[in-house]
Amino acid sequence: YKPQILLGSFILVWTNDSFAYLVGRTLGKQKLFPRISPNKTVEGFLGGLFFSCVASYFIAEYSGSLSFNNWLILAIIVSVFGTLGDLVESKFKRQAGVKDSGIIMPGHGGLLDRLDSIIFATPFIYLFLRLI
Repeated sequence: YKPQILLGSFILVWTNDSFAYLVGRTLGKQKLFPRISPNKTVEGFLGGLFFSCVASYFIAEYSGSLSFNNWLILAIIVSVFGTLGDLVESKFKRQAGVKDSGIIMPGHGGLLDRLDSIIFATPFIYLFLRLI
């Protein structure tokens, strides 16, 4: 695959994670899965999805690697499965009774917290790319 696809996928993950956090912090009211991750909100999820879709337009315009429709589908895949990755990792931490998933990146929940979205979304990104 072209490097633009890899970079674009990372941009979508970072966009989703960042805007889900920002929108959730400022507008979040309705909890997404309060028993697993009490700070994640429906509004945050939808904000991450929306801004990932916006980012997919710019990625399609400037990368020339995939069509806008394909980048849009990738944005949806990243938002859904990246969020699921966050939730699964949060569930594991709660079951283990730990706050951070490691000491490599203290204050950020650990290294796994920084990578859980991309780790969980990558197989679905790959599957989609194989299907198109």
